[in-house]
Amino acid sequence: MRKVFFSFHHKRDVLRVAVVRNSNRFMGNQQNPWLDNAEWEKLKRTGNAAVQSWIDDQLRGSSVTVVLIGAETANRPWVKYEIAKSIEMGKGLIGIYINRVPSMLSPSDPRGANPLPAGYPTYDWQDNVGRMNLGRWIEAEARRHGL
Repeated sequence: MRKVFFSFHHKRDVLRVAVVRNSNRFMGNQQNPWLDNAEWEKLKRTGNAAVQSWIDDQLRGSSVTVVLIGAETANRPWVKYEIAKSIEMGKGLIGIYINRVPSMLSPSDPRGANPLPAGYPTYDWQDNVGRMNLGRWIEAEARRHGL
């Protein structure tokens, strides 16, 4: 069973991320604990060392980091840390654009910059039918990294 770490801009994209979270298409993949926005804000108030420790703990034992890319994801310091740490730890890494996933606040958002280094695959949740393919994308990236 795969352990997957999901990286995203909590405050801005949490409603779009909920669509991915509730897609029930992980089939055999165990995702990291999802922190809702209130829990994330509470963790952040405990300080940077606590946040970094939480991220490191979640990445330990995971196979693939999935970066859910919204309009401002590439500029988020913790997303940058999660990507760098995933690469350092030899994890698989994929990006999924979620800017066109409808939320209760808006039907879409501008497409954000890709925060992943060259060579890592990206997909569009809408165009590439993420709800049907997320498990396949995760498995393919894990195998590509020999995990």
